[in-house]
Amino acid sequence: MNKRFQEKIRANIDGKKGYLKNKLEIPHGILSLPFINYEYLEEIGFTEEEIIILFQAIAYHHDREFDFDEDDLQREIELLKNESKGFYYDKVKDFYTLYDEIEPSFFSINDRTYEDSLFFYDYVKIKGLLNRLDYAASAGIPVEIENNFLVRGLENLKCKQRWGNWNKLQQFMIDNRNNNVVVVAQTGMGKTEAGLLWIGNNKGFFTLPLKTAINEIYNRITEKIVNDREKVGLLHSETISKYMELEEKIEEDLNIDEYYTKTKQLSLPITVCTLDQLFDIVFRYRGFEAKLATLSYSKIVIDEVQMYSSDLLAYLIVGLHYITKVGGKFAILTATLPGIVKDLLKNENIEYKEPKTPFINDELIRHSIKVENSDINADFIAEKYNNNKILVICNTVKRAREIFSQLKDNEKLKQSNTSINLLHSRFTRKDRKQKEQNIVKFGGKLSEEKGIWVSTQVVEASLDIDFDILITELSDISGLLQRMGRCYRHRVFDKEGYNCFVFDGGEKTCSGVGKVIDKDIFNFSKEAINKVDGKIKESEKLKMVEEVYSTEKLLNTGYYKEVEKNIKYIKSIIEYEKSKKEVDFRNIDNITILPKCIYVNNKEEIDTLITKYTDEKASKKEKQKSWIKIQDYLIDIPSYEVNKKTPEIKELSKHRKLLIYDGFEYDNILGLIKKEENDEIEEFDNQI
Repeated sequence: MNKRFQEKIRANIDGKKGYLKNKLEIPHGILSLPFINYEYLEEIGFTEEEIIILFQAIAYHHDREFDFDEDDLQREIELLKNESKGFYYDKVKDFYTLYDEIEPSFFSINDRTYEDSLFFYDYVKIKGLLNRLDYAASAGIPVEIENNFLVRGLENLKCKQRWGNWNKLQQFMIDNRNNNVVVVAQTGMGKTEAGLLWIGNNKGFFTLPLKTAINEIYNRITEKIVNDREKVGLLHSETISKYMELEEKIEEDLNIDEYYTKTKQLSLPITVCTLDQLFDIVFRYRGFEAKLATLSYSKIVIDEVQMYSSDLLAYLIVGLHYITKVGGKFAILTATLPGIVKDLLKNENIEYKEPKTPFINDELIRHSIKVENSDINADFIAEKYNNNKILVICNTVKRAREIFSQLKDNEKLKQSNTSINLLHSRFTRKDRKQKEQNIVKFGGKLSEEKGIWVSTQVVEASLDIDFDILITELSDISGLLQRMGRCYRHRVFDKEGYNCFVFDGGEKTCSGVGKVIDKDIFNFSKEAINKVDGKIKESEKLKMVEEVYSTEKLLNTGYYKEVEKNIKYIKSIIEYEKSKKEVDFRNIDNITILPKCIYVNNKEEIDTLITKYTDEKASKKEKQKSWIKIQDYLIDIPSYEVNKKTPEIKELSKHRKLLIYDGFEYDNILGLIKKEENDEIEEFDNQI
């Protein structure tokens, strides 16, 4: 209806961008208000508060700058009178009159009104659902696709696998579909199926900490449970790349643009995703309502909660408060549960149900632990090698690289021609992907390969591997148990001796402690693990985690103070203070770079890809393929490693550029290394 808006659209179509830049245009959300027949709404029983919420939701359903005054608004509406009957300024004026009388806390959930802002939650749902409808209409996709298949798919899987009845864990989740639940269950209990059974035929989200684990769950659901792949979404920072890889693998046209749009708009019945894709709602940025409104009728499974850092744990707890306030449900389903988590949930008045006892099997003894009160060293590892599979895990990239180099120089291993490999985060995406495939093949059930793999915590929970011996630095008790899960993963340890050797640093601390590993938690973990010598039951492992991560134990530590500080901070944020771009959810100061040494060695290939990407005639899909191949040469590093350097910049588009940094060396055996050896900082592999 608005002629100025129509003129702008026509100008853009004709290539006259900026044609109306200096001409006043009232946002259509404001101009829509006179169409609301609020007298009729009052007659049929809507309250004044509900009508105000409706006006507010429509007026501000887009994030727009309001650079006009009341006189401008009246003049524009007068001009539109002839275009529609009943289009009068007085109706908008009445809205402003109503709005002026509203208390500021009406649309707020800051500290003052944290428990009492029920009108705010109503507003979030109304505006959020309006946004969902608006986005879906603009994109030409269904706003929601019904989940009428998941329970049937799981029952079919049970019959196909001849499982008989669902086990106790899975039956508990079925019986408590209408409750929030917190459940501890050991690896191998069928947690994925249990989480999906709890979701049932409802809209569901399955969150995990690691992208590799998310990809694995997505593949399992789409290949074994759900026949129609496009009813299940995969949502993390590399979704487009994964969808394109999948399209090539299955040799079918997935219509990736539409599939990705449905995924991003949260239209799909089931979505497997990282925490940041949902829980950035805690920042209450402009436009967050669509996400929280969606979660109001959704069920969210949170897997492996023990892997989240202090800031992410704070976001998780506050996010669950908001989600349960609007009507959503959650299930925390984890292998180990830090005691602090349950106390934090109770502090936020979040109700949940838990089983009387964890779902574990104490008859299945998988690990026997020997603590070594010294630094991890290559000679010890070489002695333990006896034509078997050994996994070595260090806390930092630097330490892993040192141990790997020492093992390569070890005479015993040289003589036996032992296979020795290295995996950490400082490889290009292409090389890391190949190494992950190699270690999964090496550590697979049917593999007869022998040798040693040296790694960092990138293997803690993301890869399905099974080694004969684990030799590791101590990080914290939760991380240690994750590492132990890569050794005798599905086997009973019925031998004498040990299969897990834990180096606690002796009089010193292990690498990485005090930087990313909290020093207090490390010391508590060191104290707990030194009480163990020999075989350990699953219940004993859980007890250690509960005790080390209990509120009582952590109360005066930096870790607990960080959790408290983050909870207070996100509660104190003023609604709509931030835009979505300003939200820093992960708080990881990483930068993605193209090391100059890699660029020089692959210049022809990279330049060809850049030319294809920047070609104006190239289709969106061709550009995406070029970008995915360019990413194969990129590496994520902490920004402090290049903060004194100036990069060469290659602009690919308005929002995408390549940062080329000198001062590094690279090979596919050791990964990325700084040229100045003394300048290399001990880097902890950030896994989230």
